[in-house]
Amino acid sequence: MRGHPELLEEALTRLRMPGLRRALPERTRMAAEQGLSYEAFLLDCLQDEIVNRQDNDLKRRLKEARFPVVKSFDQFDFTAQPGLPREKLLSLGNGDWWKRRENVLLVGQVGTGKSHIATALGVEAIRNGARVRFTTAPALIQDLLLAEKEHRVGRFLKTGNRYDLVIVDELGYVSLGPGGALLFQFCSERYERGSLLFTSNLDFSRWSEVFGDPSLTTALLDRLTHHAHVVVFQGESYRFRERKTETGRKKT
Repeated sequence: MRGHPELLEEALTRLRMPGLRRALPERTRMAAEQGLSYEAFLLDCLQDEIVNRQDNDLKRRLKEARFPVVKSFDQFDFTAQPGLPREKLLSLGNGDWWKRRENVLLVGQVGTGKSHIATALGVEAIRNGARVRFTTAPALIQDLLLAEKEHRVGRFLKTGNRYDLVIVDELGYVSLGPGGALLFQFCSERYERGSLLFTSNLDFSRWSEVFGDPSLTTALLDRLTHHAHVVVFQGESYRFRERKTETGRKKT
């Protein structure tokens, strides 16, 4: 005849409570040592399961976001970019701007940390409950062109609305060609329905160079900047500075 431990193991497996199942032996031992009441013991067990589910949900949504590399504010060297509004960025990380469907635009020179900050903001949004999708402008354009070819642009656009925040990295490195109009559609579909975060190495005055249509660019910027936080990145490239430092070490 099976004892209580085996029956508990089976019950927790059927109830899909792996966190509680793993923690139960230790919780039982601690409860006996501390003389916990039934209610206190049960509460501790349920809290273990809640923490486990929260951790699994965070991992799932981080995976769903498809960040190339998960980065945080703690890993960012703000001393190397003294012109950045550190408190504003940290406030955005802790805030709920994405719940208000506001946008963030990170604009500035290559290698100054825009992608790092964009990822950090996305990670913090996920920690606060958001569904996030990370992509690059060239990759998004390819997806849109393929959807157009397969006559499913409308469905693709609606799929994007499942996310509270879509991060579009590296706008400005290549001309968008015919994909510019599709990107405009994508942004228009999300206007006041969901947040966008763009990073770009080009000032807004030069965005028409990649879209190829001044009127379309003006209309897009009008939508993006309507409810937006704009942060300008200046200074020397991290990678360029590291190369100089390494070269200096070799010479020494």
